[in-house]
Amino acid sequence: AGMRTPAAMIVGLVLCPCGLLLSLTGTLAPAWRQVSLVPGQPMDVILEQGIWDVCRERQSTHDRLCGQPDELGYFEQLPVRVAQGMMPTSLVLTLLGLGVAALGVRCWQKEPWHLLAGIAGLVLLLSGLLSLVPASWYAHELWGLPAPQGSTLVVGYSLVLSFLGSCLEISGGLALALSFHHCCKER
Repeated sequence: AGMRTPAAMIVGLVLCPCGLLLSLTGTLAPAWRQVSLVPGQPMDVILEQGIWDVCRERQSTHDRLCGQPDELGYFEQLPVRVAQGMMPTSLVLTLLGLGVAALGVRCWQKEPWHLLAGIAGLVLLLSGLLSLVPASWYAHELWGLPAPQGSTLVVGYSLVLSFLGSCLEISGGLALALSFHHCCKER
Protein backbone atom coordinates (compact mmCIF):
# COMPACT_ATOMS: atom_id res chain seq x y z
CA ALA A 1 0.00 0.00 0.00
CA GLY A 2 1.40 3.38 -1.01
CA MET A 3 1.08 6.65 0.84
CA ARG A 4 -2.38 7.15 2.27
CA THR A 5 -3.19 10.83 2.47
CA PRO A 6 -6.98 11.30 2.59
CA ALA A 7 -8.46 13.52 -0.12
CA ALA A 8 -9.97 15.88 2.47
CA MET A 9 -6.48 16.59 3.83
CA ILE A 10 -5.15 17.34 0.36
CA VAL A 11 -8.10 19.69 -0.26
CA GLY A 12 -7.35 21.44 3.05
CA LEU A 13 -3.66 21.78 2.22
CA VAL A 14 -4.47 23.27 -1.18
CA LEU A 15 -7.25 25.67 -0.14
CA CYS A 16 -5.65 27.10 3.01
CA PRO A 17 -2.38 28.39 1.46
CA CYS A 18 -4.45 29.95 -1.35
CA GLY A 19 -6.64 31.55 1.30
CA LEU A 20 -3.52 32.79 3.09
CA LEU A 21 -2.20 34.46 -0.08
CA LEU A 22 -5.53 36.16 -0.77
CA SER A 23 -5.89 37.33 2.85
CA LEU A 24 -2.30 38.59 2.89
CA THR A 25 -2.89 40.62 -0.28
CA GLY A 26 -6.19 41.87 1.12
CA THR A 27 -4.54 42.89 4.38
CA LEU A 28 -1.62 44.74 2.78
CA ALA A 29 -3.09 46.28 -0.39
CA PRO A 30 -4.82 49.61 0.22
CA ALA A 31 -8.00 48.95 -1.74
CA TRP A 32 -10.80 47.93 0.60
CA ARG A 33 -12.83 50.79 -0.83
CA GLN A 34 -12.57 53.09 -3.84
CA VAL A 35 -13.74 56.68 -3.67
CA SER A 36 -14.28 58.35 -7.02
CA LEU A 37 -15.83 61.56 -8.40
CA VAL A 38 -14.53 63.51 -5.41
CA PRO A 39 -15.89 67.09 -5.51
CA GLY A 40 -13.17 69.67 -6.12
CA GLN A 41 -10.81 67.05 -7.57
CA PRO A 42 -10.15 66.19 -11.23
CA MET A 43 -12.74 63.72 -12.62
CA ASP A 44 -10.20 60.92 -12.98
CA VAL A 45 -8.92 60.96 -9.39
CA ILE A 46 -9.60 57.83 -7.35
CA LEU A 47 -8.89 57.42 -3.67
CA GLU A 48 -8.12 53.87 -2.61
CA GLN A 49 -8.66 53.23 1.08
CA GLY A 50 -7.25 50.19 2.84
CA ILE A 51 -6.95 49.34 6.50
CA TRP A 52 -3.47 50.91 6.78
CA ASP A 53 -3.18 53.50 4.00
CA VAL A 54 -5.04 55.79 1.61
CA CYS A 55 -3.70 56.24 -1.92
CA ARG A 56 -4.66 58.82 -4.51
CA GLU A 57 -4.39 57.94 -8.18
CA ARG A 58 -4.98 59.94 -11.36
CA GLN A 59 -6.16 57.47 -13.94
CA SER A 60 -5.14 59.56 -16.96
CA THR A 61 -1.50 59.83 -15.86
CA HIS A 62 -1.31 56.81 -13.50
CA ASP A 63 0.30 59.09 -10.93
CA ARG A 64 -0.17 57.32 -7.61
CA LEU A 65 0.56 58.77 -4.21
CA CYS A 66 0.03 56.85 -0.98
CA GLY A 67 0.11 58.09 2.59
CA GLN A 68 -2.71 60.57 1.96
CA PRO A 69 -3.83 62.58 5.00
CA ASP A 70 -6.89 61.18 6.77
CA GLU A 71 -8.88 64.36 7.29
CA LEU A 72 -12.22 62.68 7.89
CA GLY A 73 -11.18 60.25 10.63
CA TYR A 74 -11.51 57.15 8.42
CA PHE A 75 -8.84 55.21 10.34
CA GLU A 76 -10.55 55.93 13.67
CA GLN A 77 -13.66 54.05 12.57
CA LEU A 78 -14.36 50.83 14.45
CA PRO A 79 -14.65 48.53 11.40
CA VAL A 80 -11.23 49.74 10.19
CA ARG A 81 -9.62 49.36 13.63
CA VAL A 82 -11.12 45.91 14.12
CA ALA A 83 -9.77 44.90 10.70
CA GLN A 84 -6.31 46.22 11.68
CA GLY A 85 -6.35 43.90 14.67
CA MET A 86 -8.08 40.83 13.27
CA MET A 87 -6.55 40.53 9.80
CA PRO A 88 -2.91 40.20 11.03
CA THR A 89 -4.07 37.89 13.86
CA SER A 90 -5.80 35.72 11.27
CA LEU A 91 -2.64 35.59 9.14
CA VAL A 92 -0.53 34.45 12.11
CA LEU A 93 -3.13 31.80 13.02
CA THR A 94 -3.22 30.59 9.42
CA LEU A 95 0.56 30.14 9.38
CA LEU A 96 0.36 28.30 12.70
CA GLY A 97 -2.49 26.12 11.41
CA LEU A 98 -0.60 25.27 8.23
CA GLY A 99 2.46 24.30 10.29
CA VAL A 100 0.37 21.98 12.45
CA ALA A 101 -1.41 20.65 9.33
CA ALA A 102 1.91 19.79 7.69
CA LEU A 103 2.89 17.80 10.78
CA GLY A 104 -0.53 16.15 10.95
CA VAL A 105 -0.80 15.19 7.30
CA ARG A 106 2.77 13.82 7.38
CA CYS A 107 3.09 13.01 3.69
CA TRP A 108 6.51 11.45 4.40
CA GLN A 109 4.98 8.65 6.47
CA LYS A 110 2.48 5.93 5.67
CA GLU A 111 -0.22 7.12 8.07
CA PRO A 112 -1.31 10.71 8.73
CA TRP A 113 -1.71 11.85 12.31
CA HIS A 114 -5.46 12.41 12.21
CA LEU A 115 -5.82 14.13 15.58
CA LEU A 116 -3.19 16.76 14.71
CA ALA A 117 -4.65 17.30 11.24
CA GLY A 118 -8.07 17.77 12.84
CA ILE A 119 -6.71 20.31 15.33
CA ALA A 120 -5.01 22.15 12.44
CA GLY A 121 -8.37 22.19 10.67
CA LEU A 122 -10.00 23.89 13.64
CA VAL A 123 -7.18 26.47 13.87
CA LEU A 124 -7.53 27.21 10.13
CA LEU A 125 -11.32 27.40 10.45
CA LEU A 126 -10.88 29.92 13.27
CA SER A 127 -8.35 31.96 11.27
CA GLY A 128 -10.80 32.06 8.35
CA LEU A 129 -13.57 33.29 10.66
CA LEU A 130 -11.18 35.88 12.13
CA SER A 131 -10.69 37.44 8.71
CA LEU A 132 -14.30 36.92 7.59
CA VAL A 133 -15.63 39.04 10.48
CA PRO A 134 -13.75 42.28 9.63
CA ALA A 135 -14.23 41.80 5.87
CA SER A 136 -17.99 41.31 6.31
CA TRP A 137 -18.32 44.14 8.81
CA TYR A 138 -16.37 46.53 6.60
CA ALA A 139 -18.47 45.54 3.58
CA HIS A 140 -21.62 46.15 5.63
CA GLU A 141 -20.42 49.57 6.79
CA LEU A 142 -18.71 50.51 3.51
CA TRP A 143 -21.16 53.28 2.62
CA GLY A 144 -21.31 54.55 6.20
CA LEU A 145 -17.57 55.11 6.66
CA PRO A 146 -16.49 58.76 6.28
CA ALA A 147 -15.91 59.93 2.71
CA PRO A 148 -15.86 63.31 0.96
CA GLN A 149 -19.43 64.61 0.58
CA GLY A 150 -20.93 63.74 -2.80
CA SER A 151 -18.27 61.23 -3.85
CA THR A 152 -19.00 57.75 -5.24
CA LEU A 153 -18.03 54.67 -3.25
CA VAL A 154 -17.38 51.14 -4.52
CA VAL A 155 -15.96 47.93 -3.08
CA GLY A 156 -12.19 47.63 -3.64
CA TYR A 157 -10.38 44.47 -4.74
CA SER A 158 -8.57 43.99 -1.38
CA LEU A 159 -11.90 43.57 0.38
CA VAL A 160 -13.02 41.00 -2.20
CA LEU A 161 -9.71 39.10 -1.85
CA SER A 162 -9.95 39.17 1.96
CA PHE A 163 -13.46 37.80 1.75
CA LEU A 164 -12.49 35.04 -0.71
CA GLY A 165 -9.39 34.20 1.33
CA SER A 166 -11.55 33.77 4.44
CA CYS A 167 -13.93 31.46 2.60
CA LEU A 168 -11.05 29.32 1.28
CA GLU A 169 -9.53 29.06 4.77
CA ILE A 170 -12.87 28.12 6.29
CA SER A 171 -13.45 25.46 3.60
CA GLY A 172 -9.90 24.11 3.92
CA GLY A 173 -10.16 24.13 7.71
CA LEU A 174 -13.43 22.19 7.56
CA ALA A 175 -11.86 19.68 5.17
CA LEU A 176 -8.95 19.12 7.58
CA ALA A 177 -11.31 18.98 10.56
CA LEU A 178 -12.92 15.92 8.93
CA SER A 179 -9.78 14.09 10.11
CA PHE A 180 -11.37 13.89 13.59
CA HIS A 181 -13.74 11.35 12.07
CA HIS A 182 -10.77 8.99 11.61
CA CYS A 183 -9.65 9.43 15.25
CA CYS A 184 -13.06 8.32 16.43
CA LYS A 185 -12.99 5.33 14.10
CA GLU A 186 -9.55 4.24 15.35
CA ARG A 187 -10.62 4.09 19.00
